[in-house]
Amino acid sequence: MDVSLFDFDLPEALIALRPASPRDSARLMVVGADGRIAHRSLRDLPDYLRGGDALLVNDTKVIPARLHGQRLRDTGPARIEILLHKRLSQDCYRVLARPARKLAVGDALQFGEMKAQVTARAENGEAEIRFALSGAALDTAIAAQGETPLPPYIVGKRKADARDVCDYQTIFARQDGSVAAPTAGLHFTPQLFEALEKKGVAREVVTLHVGLGTFLPVTADDTSQHRMHAERAVLDGATATRLNAVHEAGGRIAAVGTTSLRTLESAATPDGVIHPFDGDTDIFITPGYRFRAVDLLLTNFHLPRSTLFMLVSALMGLDVMKRAYAEAIAQGYRFYSYGDACLLMPER
Repeated sequence: MDVSLFDFDLPEALIALRPASPRDSARLMVVGADGRIAHRSLRDLPDYLRGGDALLVNDTKVIPARLHGQRLRDTGPARIEILLHKRLSQDCYRVLARPARKLAVGDALQFGEMKAQVTARAENGEAEIRFALSGAALDTAIAAQGETPLPPYIVGKRKADARDVCDYQTIFARQDGSVAAPTAGLHFTPQLFEALEKKGVAREVVTLHVGLGTFLPVTADDTSQHRMHAERAVLDGATATRLNAVHEAGGRIAAVGTTSLRTLESAATPDGVIHPFDGDTDIFITPGYRFRAVDLLLTNFHLPRSTLFMLVSALMGLDVMKRAYAEAIAQGYRFYSYGDACLLMPER
């Protein structure tokens, strides 16, 4: 499909720079299978779920993945910034470097007390670096030296600060590894989970470590020419068994965020049976995709021409989502990572 079909104009003033407080006070747009729209609050989410449904969340934890340092050569040092986006081993990461032209294989790097060396270069500013530290010692050093990796549309307007360390993390984050938060999960509070539990909605957990694809725009003219970066995802056997039982009993699976959805769809076979999954997924969902296991999706409002807007258009239909986004803009909804949310309820 022509990527320009997924374009729309968004007023810059609607890009949220801070989350709603408290988290579950954010606005919620509910989009039905017939395209009808309701304007609610995240606190109203239990009204749209029922006993026997399962809420699927991603428990990945954002690491302080942005590092500022220097490239060291005999000709003199040069400032460098890297974004750690995929761990390759106990001491090696794949990174996005800026400015990438200043790096060559063999270059020594210094980030505070951490030393590293460039071991490989790739396209689009990517490189592989090996740290002198390893394992838990490296994790501790990154935590001390690193910065919360806010998306470009936020750091272009303000720097990350101490509030973001908490704000840009879900309350159920457990597994270190992401360079971006699964942002639909940012809306949840203990009170909202308590209300869902009283309704009889189960909570199930998967892990997908959000990687570089979150920060890279779609530069191809046609969706068939775009390739997703692979991300590590895990759905264990016990969770797969319980999710299959939800469907067998007539319940629905509500994915919290596109990362939970992509993990679920990667783990399911075309007949809708969910299997354990542990590996990389580069699933790219565009209109025409036949969904296997997801029934509902809670997600934020996404960038134009992004893979995420393509995904929600595949779930609900491009015309429906364009009308919904136009309504969101007209009603002043807040967009992107720290913005409001929408609950998508397709016909199944």
